[in-house]
Amino acid sequence: MESMPRKRSKSETKTPRRNPNPSSAPIGASMEPPKTLFPPKEEFARLVAVVAIASAVAFACSFLAGFLSSNPKPFCDYSFDSIDLDSDLCETCPENGECYQGKLECKHGYRKQGKLCVEDGELNESTKKLMKKIERKVCEANAHNECYGTGVIWVQENDIWEDLRGNSVMENLDEHGYLYLKGKVVEAIDKLLEKRTDSLGTRELKCPESLVEYYKPLTCRVRQWLSRQILVIVPACALLLGCTLLHQKFRRKRYISHRVEELYHQVCDILEENALTAKSSESDSEPWVITSRLRDHLLWPRERKDPLLWRKVEELIQEDSRIDRYPKIVKGESKVVWEWQVEGSLSLSKLKKRQERHKFRQSDNSGSILQANYNRKITEASS
Repeated sequence: MESMPRKRSKSETKTPRRNPNPSSAPIGASMEPPKTLFPPKEEFARLVAVVAIASAVAFACSFLAGFLSSNPKPFCDYSFDSIDLDSDLCETCPENGECYQGKLECKHGYRKQGKLCVEDGELNESTKKLMKKIERKVCEANAHNECYGTGVIWVQENDIWEDLRGNSVMENLDEHGYLYLKGKVVEAIDKLLEKRTDSLGTRELKCPESLVEYYKPLTCRVRQWLSRQILVIVPACALLLGCTLLHQKFRRKRYISHRVEELYHQVCDILEENALTAKSSESDSEPWVITSRLRDHLLWPRERKDPLLWRKVEELIQEDSRIDRYPKIVKGESKVVWEWQVEGSLSLSKLKKRQERHKFRQSDNSGSILQANYNRKITEASS
């Protein structure tokens, strides 16, 4: 007989009851957050990028909407000094500007930059160029007058403006621009150049002395400086010339003195040697020497043009008692000759020493020749 299935009791099918005391559960299990609470790292970076782009777009749209919706305040038509000025209703008209019906128009020579009127740089450059041309024209005329005595000192202003009419800077301007530029140039001229009005009411201009010097040629400046310093330059040059002449004279005097003594000793040596040679040798040489030939033999060609040098030598020879001076007929002409007195010579020992030195030199040369021959023979025998 088959057994019948056994029914489950209520206690077996009943779900277990939760522990009413949470403190009895494990601590780690109760503090651990679920894993799905934070997104992965890749999704987190994308989320940050999307939020940043959305914030930037929102800020730009808000700024653009505010800018387009706001209407700029018009400029005030009334005076800047008005006590009823309300900055909340309109913008103050800036300096160098003209405001009418809420619009700003800058004066000529100024350009609009935001809510201000600033000076136009191109017009300033044009003003400087024109002012330079006027300065050069006026100052060159004055400099030419001071250097060469021609030209004018005072230049009429009307002539200057007539010359500038054909300038490229002025041709490109309309009437208002021309008047404005002319006013700026006139203002600069009043600060730089001297001015006056003649009897006819014509305005004239003159370059100041401080600027004239820069427009003078170099030769003119040097000439004027010399003319101003003439009282100092002439005495200085005279003193320098005098010192130079004295120095040259002193040097010439020392040179002549030294050269005369040198020539005197040469003359004495030549006369003494000639006299001793004529007496000791058997030759027909004369003991005397013609003065003019001796002079031409000892003096250099440039020294022969100076008669003072040989005259000083003759004075020393005349004072020397060892030398006789007398005229002699040589080849039919009368010549003055000099002759050394051998008897009274004090230099005989010098001649003897010279002869002994010559003999010793000859013997020394012969000994060296013999020694060389001996050495050569020894070398040949050994080989």
